[in-house]
Amino acid sequence: MTQMLLNALLLALRAIRRNLMRSFLTVLGVVIGVAAVITMVTLGNGATRMVSDQISGLGSNLLILRPGQQLGPGRDSAGAPNFKLADVEALQTQIPALKAVAPLVGSKVTLVAGNQNWQSQVSGTSNDYFTAGNWQIAAGRQFQDDEEAAGKAVCIIGDTVRKQLFPRGSPLGDELRVKNFTCEIVGVLQAKGQGAMGQDQDDTVLMPIRTAQRRLTGNVTDVLTLMLSMRDGVTADPVMEQIRKLMRERRKLSENADDDFHVMDTKQIAETLSGTIRTLTGLLGAVAAVSLLVGGIGIMNIMLVSVTERTREIGIRLAIGALEHEVLLQFLIEAVVLSALGGLVGIALALIVCLGLTALMHMPFLFNPGINLLAFFFSGAIGIVFGYMPARRAASLDPIVALRFE
Repeated sequence: MTQMLLNALLLALRAIRRNLMRSFLTVLGVVIGVAAVITMVTLGNGATRMVSDQISGLGSNLLILRPGQQLGPGRDSAGAPNFKLADVEALQTQIPALKAVAPLVGSKVTLVAGNQNWQSQVSGTSNDYFTAGNWQIAAGRQFQDDEEAAGKAVCIIGDTVRKQLFPRGSPLGDELRVKNFTCEIVGVLQAKGQGAMGQDQDDTVLMPIRTAQRRLTGNVTDVLTLMLSMRDGVTADPVMEQIRKLMRERRKLSENADDDFHVMDTKQIAETLSGTIRTLTGLLGAVAAVSLLVGGIGIMNIMLVSVTERTREIGIRLAIGALEHEVLLQFLIEAVVLSALGGLVGIALALIVCLGLTALMHMPFLFNPGINLLAFFFSGAIGIVFGYMPARRAASLDPIVALRFE
């Protein structure tokens, strides 16, 4: 049996080598199908990991509290009052599950340092922002208590701002002009890179919230956003309900009134986005898999042509004693070898494409052995399924008729 399989394999390889161009065109559909499936799944896994990493990089166990009933364009916040600094104190003292409550106000303004200028997001906040947002200080320090209380003109800059305005040397102690006032640089943030929505997280300047309220926004009481970091091991839903009850009480909402604010859990957003990406990846992978079926049909058609061309050869084999199942096995192995080679070429092509695209799109390359093996075995199965009919046709030829075939 082993010798018969080996002979059938050698005959199949010889037939493939005799018609290299036709063999390549035969398996082209399988190559494209395997490459497309692996590429879609690999890119989908990379995108899922990138979204999860970027959102988790926003902060640990992070909740975001904003005025209005919904998030995004068209959110109903026109009539919703902003938060106050007193709300920050209430959250800090009345909800023990929160380890950091960071108020946030700001706007995009032009920064000037020497003869350099750069437009960036300037935000007023507190030292709790570094805990809530998972920020580390690369050089310098955080705000001092007296600087926060008095609203002194000090600031901490992101890595992008440092590169644009202070390309040479340390900016610590230098002055930075923000809008119409000057602040002293006391720290530089450690670089984070691109954020979840594609924005540059390092293109930022932080200053005490009282400084930003008085000198940047002109509103000394309102807070636009609150970043709330929960303690480790705390479940989000009960904490969100506590926040909701406290805010309704402080904003004096009646029992039947709708909330004029919303609490957003970044972990839930990450899970939702990841689930959406996985669904789209599955759909795209299924569409790409259709080309495998097309490739299988191509193998069947070419193998049928091959049987017709080699009718006299088959007749000679049958006439000198070859059994039907030996002829069947020869053509079936030929089809399987073709499709398996197509699978291997498709895997190699997919890896090259994935490495290039992940580098181009700055996403992680996650090699998945499972999908590669599955694609390879599926390509082999395509050869068995679509190669059987031509092989059966070759094995069932009448030797006398086959020998007379021209």
